[in-house]
Amino acid sequence: MAMKLIKENIEYEQLLGEETMDIVIKEEYVVPDIQPDVKSILMLDSQPKITNREVMHDKVYLEGQIKYNVLYMANTDEDSEAYNAIYTKSFSTYIEMRGVQADMKCTAECYIEHMECNIINERKVAVEGIIKLKSSIYKKYEIEAVKDVEDIDDIQFLKNPSSVDKIVGVVNGELVSKSHMQVSMDKPEIGKILKCNVTIHKKEVKLLEGKIQIEAFTRVEVCYKAQNSRELYKIEDDVFISDEVEFEGIDYFMDNNTEFVIEDVEYDVKDNDLGERRIVDVESLIKTETRVMYKAEVDMIEDAYSPTKLLEMDKTNYELNVMLGQNTYETIVKENIELNNKNIRATEVVLCCGKTCVTDKKIVEDKVVIEGLARVDVIYKTDDKEEYIGIASQEIPFNCTVDIPGAKIDMSCMVKIYLENLEAFVEANTIAVKGIIKAYASVNYSTNKEFLVDIVPSEDNVINKKASITIYVVQDGDTLWKIAKKYCTTVDDLVKINEIENEDNIMVGEKLIIPGRAVI
Repeated sequence: MAMKLIKENIEYEQLLGEETMDIVIKEEYVVPDIQPDVKSILMLDSQPKITNREVMHDKVYLEGQIKYNVLYMANTDEDSEAYNAIYTKSFSTYIEMRGVQADMKCTAECYIEHMECNIINERKVAVEGIIKLKSSIYKKYEIEAVKDVEDIDDIQFLKNPSSVDKIVGVVNGELVSKSHMQVSMDKPEIGKILKCNVTIHKKEVKLLEGKIQIEAFTRVEVCYKAQNSRELYKIEDDVFISDEVEFEGIDYFMDNNTEFVIEDVEYDVKDNDLGERRIVDVESLIKTETRVMYKAEVDMIEDAYSPTKLLEMDKTNYELNVMLGQNTYETIVKENIELNNKNIRATEVVLCCGKTCVTDKKIVEDKVVIEGLARVDVIYKTDDKEEYIGIASQEIPFNCTVDIPGAKIDMSCMVKIYLENLEAFVEANTIAVKGIIKAYASVNYSTNKEFLVDIVPSEDNVINKKASITIYVVQDGDTLWKIAKKYCTTVDDLVKINEIENEDNIMVGEKLIIPGRAVI
């Protein structure tokens, strides 16, 4: 029997696994010869990033770099002054992940779990801490499922509409933030830049037909030491950035998850028209990675038969990882940090920096509960002539709940947190800190689905029937489809002969007329 199968190629991508590992950092650095000796450490700013990733057999190779900015109080012949020294450290490692292959897609991220700087001697400092690396592997699946059959007019299909999470693609973009800041005349000229801090906030990603529209703001903060003075000052700017990336297949109804990474920051101090060092140009390169996905409706064939011909069905069971949903939530963190030396009064906050990390996550009914820490470092001025600069640091615990309807405790989740805003001010001789943290969570669950992948005609492919009727009593669990298939008739014939109004509602004990009982 000639029979042509029409198949649909179903492609989807799902998370194969995630692995994390810690890298212990322990390095010693010498203060540059042109700078004075170290008296005390003010603050250590550490910026890690992944520079390369490669998927291999059963492992992922990651390369990265950490940039350290050590702010310290110097021993000078006169008053103490603030200085800084910048160092870089490269790292590489393998993360073991059983089952991964070189053709699989990988995402990787890293963040500081803990990092501190200590003085070895007046010319040398030690940096110690832990960097946490996380790698996620996505596997691409392809299923050729039977969609229809040609050359058999009477074949009957039981179709079950279902949805499959499809990844349209991972779209990479680049945004450039350019800030042109001028120091006002009520502040002194720039002597030396101690810290340039760039953070991203107010992120917004829109999917349009065939393209992605990305918008955000970069908050630029520059802390500098005045020329011919030890006093510290800050200037800041908020820069709007945007990008539009074309990508075939994207549409407005799809979902996305976008990561923003500050790849590089460069600054340049220039003279103004009067020849004074009052201009700072800051240029930042921000890379984005947008994963676009949607739930594709697939008209899956659950069962099939022919009333006149014997067919053999080949079904394959697949385990699918399905995304239940994703959502975001903003929470506020507040804390009053006590000063280390209560005999010295804080007068003004110069600079406030912060980082966040997730310490725990769990799913409860309809929610994802996230616990984390916000590490805050604040540089402030004091009324003391000798210790005119102070540092206040604290880890602030927080928790928040992201609503995802339908979430169950046996499902899996992925969470990320971002520091959307952070500010600090002097309050009753403490440093009052207030921040906004944005949390993202997605919930997935595993399910098994059968796909009809082949239909083969039987060698004894003709069904013989008797010209008679049968009275059938409906049993518990029966459907018209099951009854029609059993007696080699059709659902339409059963509906017509028995004048059934609702084919999905037949009652146990109901008697049905079955035309032409089959003999196989």
